Amino acid sequence: MRIVIQRVSRAKVEVAGELISETGRGLMILVGVETGDTADDARWLADKAAALRIFPRPGSGSDVMDCSVTDIGGEVLAISQFTLTAGTRKGNRPSYIRAAGGAEAEPLYRLFCELLEARIGRPAGRGVFGADMQVSLTNDGPVTIIIDSRLRE
Repeated sequence: MRIVIQRVSRAKVEVAGELISETGRGLMILVGVETGDTADDARWLADKAAALRIFPRPGSGSDVMDCSVTDIGGEVLAISQFTLTAGTRKGNRPSYIRAAGGAEAEPLYRLFCELLEARIGRPAGRGVFGADMQVSLTNDGPVTIIIDSRLRE
């Protein structure tokens, strides 16, 4: 599994012009599931995302990133995005053969969201799995971090 985490001041997701979910200060996480990913991958990534210290301490006046989304009571919006699995080695058209099919990917996306919610102690906003979504956000910093459960970096 691969996630892209963005520190945001706000984010929202819409489908066909209808607001599905929105969030204030916190994280917007794109979630890509590859064939062969497991519940262990979802668990590791949820733990990592909830504990990632990418926020300054509130009221400190410092830009030092010392707090997690959990520490600041921030919100999370998690969106499934199969294009995170794109292979670009050959040619100019990305290949998505590593992407897990819906029957494999959707349960792992949902598990990731549930585990993340348990770790941050609040519901996470979600997109609609497999839908054509319009996602907008205000990246704070900007801070954007890519984490791959197969690399465990």
